[in-house]
Amino acid sequence: MRCTGGPPTLGIAQANEPAWKGPPMTTVSETSAVKPPDVEPKGTADPEDRHRLTAVQGLAALSLDAMASVAYGPEAIVLVLAAAGGYGLGFTLPVTLGIATLLAVLVASYRQVIAAFPDGGGSYAAAKTHLGRRAGLVAAASLVLDYVLNVAVAVTAGVAALTSAFPELYGDRVAICLAVLVVVTGVNLRGIVDSARVFIAPTAIFVGAILTMIVVGLFREGPVSTAAADGHTSALADNATAVGALLLLKAFASGCSALTGVEAIANAVPSFRTPRVKRAQHAEVALGALLGVMLIGLSVLISRFGLQPVDGVTVLAQLADASLGHNWAFYVVQFATMILLALSANTSFGGLPVLMSLLARDNYLPHVFALKADRQVHRHGVLALAAVSAALLVFSGGDTNTLVPLFAIGVFVGFTLCQTGMVLHWRAAGRPAKALLNGFGAVLTGISAVVVTATKFTEGAWLIVLALPAIVLCFEAVHRAYRRIGDDLGLGRVPEPPHRDHSLVIVPVSNLSRLTCEALNTAVSLGDEVRAVTVTHPDADDRRATEALRRDWELWNPGIDLVELTSLTRTVGRPVSEYVQRIYTYHPTTRVTVLIPEVEPAHVWQRLLQNQRGSVLAHAVRRDTDAVICRLRFRLAAGRGRS
Repeated sequence: MRCTGGPPTLGIAQANEPAWKGPPMTTVSETSAVKPPDVEPKGTADPEDRHRLTAVQGLAALSLDAMASVAYGPEAIVLVLAAAGGYGLGFTLPVTLGIATLLAVLVASYRQVIAAFPDGGGSYAAAKTHLGRRAGLVAAASLVLDYVLNVAVAVTAGVAALTSAFPELYGDRVAICLAVLVVVTGVNLRGIVDSARVFIAPTAIFVGAILTMIVVGLFREGPVSTAAADGHTSALADNATAVGALLLLKAFASGCSALTGVEAIANAVPSFRTPRVKRAQHAEVALGALLGVMLIGLSVLISRFGLQPVDGVTVLAQLADASLGHNWAFYVVQFATMILLALSANTSFGGLPVLMSLLARDNYLPHVFALKADRQVHRHGVLALAAVSAALLVFSGGDTNTLVPLFAIGVFVGFTLCQTGMVLHWRAAGRPAKALLNGFGAVLTGISAVVVTATKFTEGAWLIVLALPAIVLCFEAVHRAYRRIGDDLGLGRVPEPPHRDHSLVIVPVSNLSRLTCEALNTAVSLGDEVRAVTVTHPDADDRRATEALRRDWELWNPGIDLVELTSLTRTVGRPVSEYVQRIYTYHPTTRVTVLIPEVEPAHVWQRLLQNQRGSVLAHAVRRDTDAVICRLRFRLAAGRGRS
């Protein structure tokens, strides 16, 4: 068949989108609960391992939140105990030892969680398996909240340290927060290994500075300098309260904010290189050891130097001053702390996208979050986390104090559910000693969750109490939608044998061109019957154009009928969709395909020349009918205007 007529037209537009916009549930494997095993056969090498983490890289990529917490964990204890005056501060070390004990329990527990759930998920996986689906969703919701808040708190805390050193930047703190968030997001879009390589140096400098400060301070008889605190008002209460169980519990719960991030490694086991379980366990133990040593060491120095909290100066700054002196070493500690606080948001970018991918595979989040880009990046999860965190930063005005009351509540809920699930796990395995250990941890974290929520309820924690069930309801809504879609598609059931129906291909045309010819060539190859349709309007100019098209069509005589669809309005989509509906009314067994020919320009800027009628037509047919939509691309060659 020869093509005659004028040059190709841009009258019917193209758009780069798939013909069917249904949910990504095209195969049983996508929605099935059955997943391929994570353990690889011996003797095989995963080519993607280069985009995964070693134990050291995992420590840098997934532990920044926990590492940075030593900057505010001991201070949170001291500020609570300051209500009992100098006598109350004497309980700093015992409270810290209690937190270190809980840390050891959590590390031991999450080490077992890593082995039991190598696909990741941490608290979500443990709670779902041993406590049921709803408990798993509560754990997942608590982790989602904690990860999102961690990003906002970490960035604002780091920027607050910067603006404290350079007060003239205070008015631009929101813009600086967003800039830091963009940097962290950009690094993570390159892959978790790249983020680990970028952040391993700041992590090493921070840990080295803190450990050096502790070792040097242990050999001091007294503080070398108090210049940082001089001239600042003491935060000790004037009317000291008695040191009672409630005060100690409050101090313990506040200090447990230092434990946020301990669960991140267990959530992101798939991000490690093979053998993943061993590497993740090594990273978890190393994190627990370093964090425990730093927390206990700092508390020993607080008691040794008799430090008191003062307004406007952090406890860590006072410790650096007392141990190292008010010199360059003091500023190294402060600068390293500021950098690590800002970058500790990376823990969320390493853990939350993996958790979201597991939720998506279980049909509790859109399936797009289960997709991986190059370098093993869950790009959609990273971008979603960045968008929500940016909204929180703008909402809070870059103020850490606005977000801190909301922080750490969710992680305690996750801790408690995970520990409780592991109790059942060990009871079923006949290991009562380990069940007792996890039960002790569940009691401690449960008490912490209640105390933190109660003490911070009026400061904004009520938002978390409302947000947790709201997120769970969203998970349930997504799951119900996927279940309905699965039922409609018959997923998991053997379908009927294929059979052939009469097929009709409808091709919308507006004039004759090579585009029209190619469309009809494709149509006759696809269907048993082909009809070309054109939408006409009653005004004089359109009637003349329609008459000209009819004459040209009869001269061309392609052997295909041209059907005129009259429309009183200037729309093209509705007349075509109504025509398809009439076909289904009289011929319900006919398979109708609407083939929309569109030009693919040689240059991107030429898309501005198109009128988007193809997109409008496709939307109308998709919305109103069950017809198959096929969008045929006619590609123009650069410089010649020919395909």
